[in-house]
Amino acid sequence: MPEVPPPAPTGDALLKILTALGNPHRMRIVAALVENRTYVSALAREIGISRPLLHMHLQRLEAAGLVTGTLESADDGKTVKYYDVTPFVCELTPHTVARAAATLTDDGAGTADRGTGRSDRGAKEEAK
Repeated sequence: MPEVPPPAPTGDALLKILTALGNPHRMRIVAALVENRTYVSALAREIGISRPLLHMHLQRLEAAGLVTGTLESADDGKTVKYYDVTPFVCELTPHTVARAAATLTDDGAGTADRGTGRSDRGAKEEAK
């Protein structure tokens, strides 16, 4: 039986995925987790970043549905959160982007432009 392709992502979901993967630290985190599931301290040492910074990046990856964290009890009674890559497929083509763009919500309409610090609306009004 042929494998059914995953549904095309919505515009908001595609933005979350692309934003999450648009950082070199987060790409390295996903790459490390492909090799094996691990916990924050070990992953921070492997990647060479601080634990607080790693936590922030893991939160972004979890919010995008790319990694999953699970709490487990260690032998010494401490609770440790292990992270795994969530299997995902994202085909990025002009048609995928066009279909996703048609489903975008207005939630991102007032987001700040990273280069100028202005909101999208402010930049549009200046262009008038």
